Amino acid sequence: NKSLGNFELTGIAPAPRGIPQIEVTFDIDANGIVHVSAKDKGTNKEQSMTITGGSSLSKEDIERMVKDAEEHAAEDKKRREEADTRNQGEQLAYQIEKLIKDNDQKLSEEVKAEVQADVDALKTALAGEDFDAIKAAIEKLSESQTKLGEAIYAAASQEAEAGEAPASDEDVVDAEVVDEEEEKK
Repeated sequence: NKSLGNFELTGIAPAPRGIPQIEVTFDIDANGIVHVSAKDKGTNKEQSMTITGGSSLSKEDIERMVKDAEEHAAEDKKRREEADTRNQGEQLAYQIEKLIKDNDQKLSEEVKAEVQADVDALKTALAGEDFDAIKAAIEKLSESQTKLGEAIYAAASQEAEAGEAPASDEDVVDAEVVDEEEEKK
């Protein structure tokens, strides 16, 4: 990899993970000039740069880099899978903790404790380098997520049933509507 340039998009308001929306655009014109821009959709702050000129690498350097890339392709693929697994685990832990927090009143302490234990186990696995342990912890937490969903929907259906309970007839008044205009005709 050869760095062609870098820039920093500043002025983004602090927000929870996954909320900011950044639109990144790469345009390559007919002359090989690259235009890169990044725009925060929330604040409309934008930063861009233009990368001009050809590579300053010799043909031998390019061939050597291609050969190195081919030799390390399997290793790169493994590292990519590990990074994807780690990212998936971090995202799952975040989502589950948010789900527990948002539905705190609907969940029993037993369910919360069980699922939180699985979240903690995943975080512990993520702190280490054993990717089989991370995968196993993700799988376990995914199963716990199902229990969490069942508990949330069970609580919602109980609330709905409680809201549909028949009301007592004590306040019911029978009435008859008489249209005086109709009677006059």
